[in-house]
Amino acid sequence: MKVRPLILSLLFLASALPEAYGHPHVFIYNSIKIDFDEKGLAGFEVNWVFDDMFSNMIIHDFDKNKNGRFELSEIRSIKNGAFSNLKNFEYFTHIKINKKAFKVKFVKNFSAEIKDNILVYRFFVPCHVRAASSFKEVRISIYDISFYSNVFLTKNPVDFRNASPYELHHRIAKNKKDAYYYGQVYPEEIIIRFRRKTL
Repeated sequence: MKVRPLILSLLFLASALPEAYGHPHVFIYNSIKIDFDEKGLAGFEVNWVFDDMFSNMIIHDFDKNKNGRFELSEIRSIKNGAFSNLKNFEYFTHIKINKKAFKVKFVKNFSAEIKDNILVYRFFVPCHVRAASSFKEVRISIYDISFYSNVFLTKNPVDFRNASPYELHHRIAKNKKDAYYYGQVYPEEIIIRFRRKTL
């Protein structure tokens, strides 16, 4: 691996020393698609759109043939050099199921693409919650506790797939119980409540 991609990866993952940074250096615009199956919640697809500067650095270093798109081999290089280490930080993904923390140990289906010269990541977070006749609650927050990366929700941040068998409610709210970065920042939560529809 070249030194520059490694440095970029380390910069993106600089959560180990939050005191070294006074403000965010990477900006991510986040949306998710909530997936259901016949059993209940199956997980969700995360979509990250990056700021111009970080996009330019990754595109410059990984679009080797400079054709304006990532080939499969280039996507593998991005995954290894500028994404996989996020496992050490649970992919910035914080989940609570009925108030109990759920640890994100792995993700699936990582992809990277270039859209209008902007870098976009997509990946799937498996999170199986069986539906019942009573409501179950899932809270999803995506943030970097070091505040090196600042994650924003997009204008329409939530979509649903295969949700018709379920009674479903969702809202977005500030979580004032789990402030981070020395208690200065409140994460935004996507709060989902669902149950099987009754006849």
